Amino acid sequence: MMRSMVLRPAGAALLAGLALLPAAARAAASDPEPCRPVAAQGESFTVCTVDLRRRRVKLFWRRADGQAYASLPALAEAQGAGLAFAMNGGMYDKDQAPVGLYVEDGRELHPVSTADGPGNFHLKPNGVFYVKGERAGVLDTPRYLKAHPRPDFATQSGPMLVIDGQIHPKISADGPSQKIRNGVGVRDGGHVAVFAISERPVSFGAFARLFRDDLGCRNALFLDGSVSSLYAPNLGRSDLGRSLGPLIGAVAR
Repeated sequence: MMRSMVLRPAGAALLAGLALLPAAARAAASDPEPCRPVAAQGESFTVCTVDLRRRRVKLFWRRADGQAYASLPALAEAQGAGLAFAMNGGMYDKDQAPVGLYVEDGRELHPVSTADGPGNFHLKPNGVFYVKGERAGVLDTPRYLKAHPRPDFATQSGPMLVIDGQIHPKISADGPSQKIRNGVGVRDGGHVAVFAISERPVSFGAFARLFRDDLGCRNALFLDGSVSSLYAPNLGRSDLGRSLGPLIGAVAR
């Protein structure tokens, strides 16, 4: 079963669970800072843009001792100043294990899921975010299985937000579900991965339009809601929350 948690009260996304970072950590990155605030769709977001020709995008789940990192501060402590940003990276179960496909350093640690079921993950089509070399991609699960890209890193989540420039057919323009949400899209031939998190509860429709209309992503994937968290040292931000599963981060090449 998928984990359902509330990271912070509705309408208090910027305040609850934030920790200020030391000035030295904020100044550590030598590349252009990846994260910035964005106002779009009548809402506030933080968007982190990564050019894979300059930085590596990686997935993190377990430490060397087999225990899950479980939090962004723990990952930041382990990776040090080289971690440019990070966020939660897909849905997971009560043991912080991925619900669907999970690939790390070319090793498939959890298989793809094509099962039906309740919840956002099973709102078909769901999809896969993957990284291979200096390119990333977002594909719905059937097309990912057909393409078989043999990625360096991959995480499965759902639903897809944008599919070939079209909003997921089951996402209404502005439905009643309002949550803190995070997701990922790609552009520039896959060389650029674009991550976003809302700063207050938003609808699926507004979040999908953000990727398509404001961030220029023809394909985008929902990562999770309510538990959505961000580590952005250039913004002095390190969200604290309950235990997380897979994490996505950018590090120097």
